[in-house]
Amino acid sequence: MRGSSIGGLALAGLLLGGCAAIPGFGPPPVDAYDISAPMPPDSGRRLSRTQILVPEPSALKILDGQDLVVRAADGTVQLLGGARWSDRLPRLVQARLIEAYQRSGRIGGVGRPGEGLAIDYQVIVDIRTFEIRAGTSGERAHVELYARVLNDRNGVVRAGRSFTVTAPVVGSGAGAFVAALDRAFQSAAVEIVDWSIGVM
Repeated sequence: MRGSSIGGLALAGLLLGGCAAIPGFGPPPVDAYDISAPMPPDSGRRLSRTQILVPEPSALKILDGQDLVVRAADGTVQLLGGARWSDRLPRLVQARLIEAYQRSGRIGGVGRPGEGLAIDYQVIVDIRTFEIRAGTSGERAHVELYARVLNDRNGVVRAGRSFTVTAPVVGSGAGAFVAALDRAFQSAAVEIVDWSIGVM
């Protein structure tokens, strides 16, 4: 999809939205998509008695909802019509990161705020980029997550690091965009799990 095609998608979404106000037409259908948790390798440092907390990640307003973001070649940002995340993006990222820690089998426990764990560390994540970018060489998913490891007992940040991953879009349409974003997120999540356990 090039910049003009993205604009066409946005225009089509507006036109479909207008149909909802015409008698005999219902609201345009919207497909809901999810991201999946990776299966991190079970090798590496193990902290069998350590419990961690993963708060809901922070994000700018455009990423703090259910819209899928597409950035055109000229830098303009579009929201993909007819497709949404199944929940707010920060909640999806939180849930899948927790699942990734659980799948790793390398820590004693992991959970959300309010679940009553005796927390040793927090893994605090900022969602800085989670979008499709269109360029002359095609579309690519770009995911950037900044993670900090906080010692919950003394409030000291042990370390912080940015994780940036890109993945090519294979195919066309919303499903292809989501698949690319999912691959990029999974790679970033695996890196976050391995790195964070290493610095605790």
